[in-house]
Amino acid sequence: MPRPRKALVCVSDTPYYHCVSRCVRRTFLCGRDVQTGQCFEHRRSWIVERIHLLASVFAIDVCAYAVMSNHYHLVVKVGSSCNWTDDEIIQRWLHLYKGPLLVQRYRNAEELSPAAQSTVTDIVAVWRARLQDLSWFMKCLNEPIARMANREDQCTGHFWEARFKSQALRSEQALLACMAYVDLNPLRAGIAQSPETSDYTSIQERLGTSSRSARPTKPAIAPHEKPVTALEAKPLLHFETATVAERQSGIPFPFKDYLALVDWTARQGRSDKSGAIAGDLPPLLSRMDIPIDQWLLNSRRFEAVFHRQFRLAA
Repeated sequence: MPRPRKALVCVSDTPYYHCVSRCVRRTFLCGRDVQTGQCFEHRRSWIVERIHLLASVFAIDVCAYAVMSNHYHLVVKVGSSCNWTDDEIIQRWLHLYKGPLLVQRYRNAEELSPAAQSTVTDIVAVWRARLQDLSWFMKCLNEPIARMANREDQCTGHFWEARFKSQALRSEQALLACMAYVDLNPLRAGIAQSPETSDYTSIQERLGTSSRSARPTKPAIAPHEKPVTALEAKPLLHFETATVAERQSGIPFPFKDYLALVDWTARQGRSDKSGAIAGDLPPLLSRMDIPIDQWLLNSRRFEAVFHRQFRLAA
């Protein structure tokens, strides 16, 4: 039986989560329609732009993503610093929603009664909690994309097949394997030849090798959203330069080591490259004492290997 999302997401256990959303009936609603030949690749740009917008609004960091033609993967870190003032909370929330009239009056510095001021405080407390909530992040990602796509197709109905799936990444090894699995998704699907040519992925963004248009054909902001002021764009969550015993704010391994591991993993089992397992393991595998066979299995079939940990909320 499906379990509520609050029973699946526990930041005290782990802040890292792998999320997946799939198009209805797994059709290629973000790719090329095989029947009509119509191309919807631009919708993948919508999703990428929307991910960046929400990361700048929410207290949630993006570690990795891969937007495919009929689904997308997202690895996030929930519960980053949310020491924002009430005014900052309001500013962020109003990037996504209009907000009640009482809050508009508060923003205009109108005089409010004590009861009205207390109501504003209660509203801000609710918004503060939502800006740290994974379900609200995914709701604000999926709903506008579905509306924009339906408007473009001049139709109604579901765009995503169900609510998103979430998976807790409870160790550094799980985080590492999941990020590599996500970044290598286009290679495994046969639509890219290398990480740097994998469009709509975080690995390509980090490498700065995207050859597609820098801007999407339509804005990532839904029609009803009217940003109040510009927010500073938040980049992908940074990698740490070294692994230490203390709690770290970024991804807990060096980027150069991760990049070497992803490149090494991508070469395994390729017909046009050496398929032999290298004698010298990438530093991360050696340091974390991860067996080669288990790593290759995890990085290629992460969802299948960890399927029992994948839950769909009610």
